Amino acid sequence: MGRKAKRDGRAVPVNPHENDLHDTVGEVTAAVMTASRLFVAISARALAAIDPTLTLPQLRTLVVLHGEGPVKLAVLATALDVNPSTAMRMMDKLEIIGLVDRQINQGNRREVVLRVTRAGRRLVERVMAHRYEEIGAIVARLSADQRTGLVRALRALTETAGEAAVDSLTESPKAPSRIDDLRND
Repeated sequence: MGRKAKRDGRAVPVNPHENDLHDTVGEVTAAVMTASRLFVAISARALAAIDPTLTLPQLRTLVVLHGEGPVKLAVLATALDVNPSTAMRMMDKLEIIGLVDRQINQGNRREVVLRVTRAGRRLVERVMAHRYEEIGAIVARLSADQRTGLVRALRALTETAGEAAVDSLTESPKAPSRIDDLRND
């Protein structure tokens, strides 16, 4: 087997590659960070092609509302990981340009729910389609083995992070998201 070291009077196997684990985690982290930069750049290009006046945080807000449906401000702020006042300012800007609106909650008339408008929904769908095409063009250049490995690795990463899987064509969640948990609180 391998060498054994004494720890607390017990023999414990020594892994000669134990130090390599830290290097591997670092290398993987660097690779994921590089891929993340690529995806942000793809999102920025897609947004610029569809509506160059919007910012990535505004797009992110629209994507959350598009995917989750009408939500209260506190739920939206939590999903975006921002303060409610920041979410409200974002909503104000998006409402002025007709991409979101506010409605009275039919279940509790004292509450307001936020939702994406038809124009906002179309914008999100166009940006997502643009992203899908650009990512698809990159992925098509990989070998079948590389694509298989990439799918496995990305699924493992997103599952470990607790991120809901998305439908490959519509980017709609296949499993309940964090917002579903927040709605139930």
